[in-house]
Amino acid sequence: MAHRWKNDLSERDVTPEGAWLTRRGLMAGAGGLALAGLAGRAGAAEGLEPNTWEEITTYNNFYEFGTDKADPAQHAGAMTVSPWSVRIDGLVDRPADYALEDILSRMTIEERIYRFRCVEAWSRVVPWNGFELADLLQMAGVQNDARYVAFETHLNRDEMPGVRFPVLDWPYVEGLRLDEAMHPLTIMATGLYGRDLPNQNGAPLRLVVPWKYGFKSIKSVVRITLTAEEPPTSWNKANPREYGFYSNVNPEVDHPRWSQATERRIGAGIFARREPTLMFNGYADEVGDLYAGMDLTRFF
Repeated sequence: MAHRWKNDLSERDVTPEGAWLTRRGLMAGAGGLALAGLAGRAGAAEGLEPNTWEEITTYNNFYEFGTDKADPAQHAGAMTVSPWSVRIDGLVDRPADYALEDILSRMTIEERIYRFRCVEAWSRVVPWNGFELADLLQMAGVQNDARYVAFETHLNRDEMPGVRFPVLDWPYVEGLRLDEAMHPLTIMATGLYGRDLPNQNGAPLRLVVPWKYGFKSIKSVVRITLTAEEPPTSWNKANPREYGFYSNVNPEVDHPRWSQATERRIGAGIFARREPTLMFNGYADEVGDLYAGMDLTRFF
């Protein structure tokens, strides 16, 4: 198993006690659930209260179901999420189609409360349930030549009205460098607030990489491929000038069409002041070393 992520905060640092007790009651009986708080120390969303279930599940980008923020909640219920399997292949020792039930029986499910920053300059705080991606990759056996991890989203044209339009080259694909994928902050999410992950949020299994813009956290994953070469990614293929492979949250590197220096917190109200965006979304202490010596204006 991978080296587990350690944290110096508890949930009492994140939410008022009443909300904390309510969530403890909600998650009672969730076998094996290990509680964890916000990642990191300075700047890592310490003390921020998570967004509500409604805010998290009704305002989404999932273009397979439409380009409006309300479309996924309206249409994603049609997606079949059981049975589900994930093909793990490429440079691994044990390539196979792994049933989700088998995967979950071998993983340690935790709660991770993370900042979430969209490239569109809105943000929220999400209480995910999931397991470290590193544990899944080690289960399949990472070979020495592997340098990158490629991901692919489920595609069903009968259930996904958005794929009738050439917004992107379907299916949706994403990728990480291997050290990013193996980092303890990188998880495969299976739920929210102790409940199963809703379809519109990427059920039944999605990637979460909290220091990168949200589109890197690919939803409804059906394939994971270990490779020696940098894999193609959907938004980079569609517009490489605007969307780089790394897509780390960086307030000093603007999107060509808007500033990334500030963000709008979902649920804060229309008159709320925009908040300053933190380097690596507040996780610089944890992940900054991954990019030591790199020109982040070039490798954006």
